[in-house]
Amino acid sequence: MRWLTLYARSRQVPASLAVLLVSALAALAGGAEDPKPLLLVLATGAMAASAGLGGQDLALDRTAALRWVPRRGAHVLLAGAVVGVLPPALRLLAGAPATAAFAVRDAAGLMGLAALGAALWGGQYAWTLPFTWLAFTLFAPPATGTPTRIASWMLMPTGTVAATWTAAALTVAGTTAYALAGPRR
Repeated sequence: MRWLTLYARSRQVPASLAVLLVSALAALAGGAEDPKPLLLVLATGAMAASAGLGGQDLALDRTAALRWVPRRGAHVLLAGAVVGVLPPALRLLAGAPATAAFAVRDAAGLMGLAALGAALWGGQYAWTLPFTWLAFTLFAPPATGTPTRIASWMLMPTGTVAATWTAAALTVAGTTAYALAGPRR
């Protein structure tokens, strides 16, 4: 179990969890009918988790005797699961209604974006894709057609097919690119 502890510390997991927990607690004050506070918590969690997508020494990661492909994929999927489950769980514990399907969908897509950012620009800039898409989503005009539903998938209701497929495609593309290529140097 020591290797898991060392891996978690080297990937800044405790700090990422602290950021996610603080932001989720702060968002408890937000109303349940407005998805924006929850979306901000999910994006904050994905951006905090993206800090751990690049190791301390990329050359060591690439030459290690371990197979990194399954570990990288598991890292992204586990981070997405934690980011997607923790905020709704805290809302339920506080007695507030929670939309778990919305949170899981958005967390998966945001972590896919972060993983894609790590594969393209490295771990230190992995946060840029989730942040940019979030900023666009928050300030974009209302979605009327399929292209605008795809572009603003983060705020779409859970039954929206375009939003679900967009999040799934981003999750698969980002996780696969990061697992196979690793973070860029």
